[in-house]
Amino acid sequence: MINRLLASAALLLATPAFAQTAEQVTVIHAGTLLAEPGKASRQNASVIIRGRTIVEVRDGFAEVPGARVVDLRNATVLPGLIDSHVHLRGLDDRLRARLEENQRDNEDNAYTALLNARKTLLAGFTTVRDLGGDPRLILSLRDSINSGEFSGPTILSAAMMVSVSGGHGDPRNGRNRDASLAVANPGNVCNGADDCRRAVREQISAGADVIKIAATGGVLSNVPGGLNQQMMDDEMRAVVATARTFGRKVAAHAHGVEGVNSALRAGVDSIEHGTFTNEESFRLYKQTGAYYVPTLLAPAAALADGQRGALSAAQYDKARLAAGNAEKSFAEAIRRGVKIAYGTDTGVSPHGRNAEEFALMVKNGMSPSLAIRSATVDAAELLGISARAGTIEPGKDADIIAVEGDPTQNVRLLENVGFVMKSGRVHRLGSQRQLTSAD
Repeated sequence: MINRLLASAALLLATPAFAQTAEQVTVIHAGTLLAEPGKASRQNASVIIRGRTIVEVRDGFAEVPGARVVDLRNATVLPGLIDSHVHLRGLDDRLRARLEENQRDNEDNAYTALLNARKTLLAGFTTVRDLGGDPRLILSLRDSINSGEFSGPTILSAAMMVSVSGGHGDPRNGRNRDASLAVANPGNVCNGADDCRRAVREQISAGADVIKIAATGGVLSNVPGGLNQQMMDDEMRAVVATARTFGRKVAAHAHGVEGVNSALRAGVDSIEHGTFTNEESFRLYKQTGAYYVPTLLAPAAALADGQRGALSAAQYDKARLAAGNAEKSFAEAIRRGVKIAYGTDTGVSPHGRNAEEFALMVKNGMSPSLAIRSATVDAAELLGISARAGTIEPGKDADIIAVEGDPTQNVRLLENVGFVMKSGRVHRLGSQRQLTSAD
């Protein structure tokens, strides 16, 4: 009986809501089509999909013989959303995660990551960038989703974050002697420029799509020392140069202003968090063209009611230090015209609630239209996937969502996505009556 239940559960996770053959033709009838967020929408349009690819966008409600029809005439249809900063591994209940840390194996975490990936997809996020976790776990999940074995977003993985000894990302921080032995000689930890080159190459060897560095201290690393710069300038330059030789972009975790500015000078592609900034920060953002990924959800989640017990004393002090400053830096970045890519740090906040970041962005000065663009067009550019994602147009993957109402007027509508298609497969359908067949 147990084996049958497990098999049924696995089938439920593996099988999309409406599977299809490779060359299935689908026509979406869109009442409002926001094909390229940030630009004007189209009324009464059709998106024609063959297999996993968009082949045509046409005015009017097209009739294609033999095609499956998805009726979204009363909805706004837009590209699948992209979250540039998540951590799929880990329990949403972080107090429980802390208490059970020494009881859970990689197998437990793998099943949790699979469930988190599905929650993320059903929330309308068809692509995510996982910025640090167990490499084999996330990379295996990435590959299983890509092969169609399981439902989840397309994943770009950083493998493990490159850190200096004692820095944010050193897995030995705060552990007792015996626990430290379990993570002895971590391959992501480096000291000096040459050693940091080695650490980058190890992550790429493990399968990393992007490199992430810890330029500064971090809130959730269990080590005191604040949020100041930890990785030296020459180490950051070595990381960026090495990543470039392998065609990889670099994301920099950075809170303290000196670390933010040093990472920008080193040539990173994005600053994650960017909690503290100054005039030099905004000059460097504009000069280098780097993206700012604000992760506004994370500080509030770290200090949420009931989470105090999930934080060590060192973590709690840093969470209080960061609180409120991220929103100030974000608001100034909007005024200065800094490039923004959507990212939530989900894993600190609960999975499946990624879209709650939109309301925080709008609250702090971003228009709903540009906030949506940051999670589609701009995030695709940062991740280097504009050729396949970010807009609805011929030749791109059929990653498409829909909501009732107009999210450019009320961005919180994106917290309740009713339709989700990824690579031409429907994973969420608000009403069975929306799906018909011409056969």
